[in-house]
Amino acid sequence: MDLDMNGGNKRVFERLGGSNRPTTESNQKVCFHWRAGRCNRYPCPYLHSEFPGPIAGSSSNKRVADESGFAGPSHRRGPGFSGSSNNWGRFGGNRTTMVAKTEKLCRFWVDGNCPYGDKCRYLHCWSKGDGFSLLTQLDGHQKVVTGIALPSGSDKLYTASKDETARIWDCASGQCTGVLNLGGEVGCMISEGPWLLVGLPNLIKAWNIQNNVDLSLTGPVGQVYSMVVGTDLLFAGTQDGSILVWRYNAATSCFDPAASLMGHTLAVVSLYVGANRLYSGSMDNFIKVWSLDNLQCIQTLTEHTSVVMSLICWDQFLLSCSLDNTVKIWAATEGGNLEVTYTHKEEYGVLALCGVHDAEAKPILLCSCNDNSLHLYELPSFTERGKILANQEIRSIQIGPGGIFFTGDGTGQVKVWKWCTEPTAIQS
Repeated sequence: MDLDMNGGNKRVFERLGGSNRPTTESNQKVCFHWRAGRCNRYPCPYLHSEFPGPIAGSSSNKRVADESGFAGPSHRRGPGFSGSSNNWGRFGGNRTTMVAKTEKLCRFWVDGNCPYGDKCRYLHCWSKGDGFSLLTQLDGHQKVVTGIALPSGSDKLYTASKDETARIWDCASGQCTGVLNLGGEVGCMISEGPWLLVGLPNLIKAWNIQNNVDLSLTGPVGQVYSMVVGTDLLFAGTQDGSILVWRYNAATSCFDPAASLMGHTLAVVSLYVGANRLYSGSMDNFIKVWSLDNLQCIQTLTEHTSVVMSLICWDQFLLSCSLDNTVKIWAATEGGNLEVTYTHKEEYGVLALCGVHDAEAKPILLCSCNDNSLHLYELPSFTERGKILANQEIRSIQIGPGGIFFTGDGTGQVKVWKWCTEPTAIQS
């Protein structure tokens, strides 16, 4: 089953700026020959400019878009920041920049054959913004990257894809040193300590990279879409809506079945552990909160109107994102229940969230959308710091040590990025 196609949530890719195109009157069109650098008409009835002026009689509403080894903690953690719930979006939330047509990635440039060169109206770069740069690109996967992991104590990076493989990369050279053929599409991959855990249809594969123990955890029905570890428990969200639980037995170096959490009616596609709670997001549009003490559901959050794609905890807040084009910030009330304290709206469905600190220790939210972009927002204001562009949607984000972070997109490309000490210009 393709996650995007289920339950009426089929993703429709729209061109960037599709809703902001100028009027079709000839005097508002950009001259094709001018863009190619060879217009010889004078006067020319078309524009020799990328942007038409505001239509007469109306006001313009256009907003201008403004030492590393890789070993270290492997699963996403939201770094803390100082702030209260009423600060969310105060400085930046109401002035998020619109995506202009010129912020679209040039497909011809990606293929290496754009005829317009510097005169092309689309971007010839992988990112916009200050403070981060592209280090390298890892090519090899043939389909969407669904997991990126850095097992503790390893000098290897692991990536997994719907092309039914996992790849092993040497962190020093960036070279692929091995390919694991898994026999099924990978729905997710995480690492915890020395363990590498891969979610497959009806199965979880577990490898201990230190002692080469190889385990198969059976029980899931359908694709395993999400996994997380809390204390000594492994949780897996499955296609049939259940959350299966295993307890790690250190004496036998095995995972023993512990429980099955029922409550969601459709596939569980996001899991996160924080504050002694398990949070689960599903294609049924709900978030469920489970106590880690007794594995009972203690609250169901119903404010999203489409698939809950990603969850992270940050400070005392829960952040969730959905294909309903929103990121929601949740905070606990005096009674202990979670309530929405701020909603950030995007133009497109939101696929993944990840928290990181920049080179100046400021909290940054990485927010991937299904228009093939990843936004970098400074929290808690949601002021945009930059944008990363990809050939297809970015489904996987992973934080590494030393200011490194990774993105994996729908074409199978994995890119390695680094926060810079000094701001940088647009990266080509």
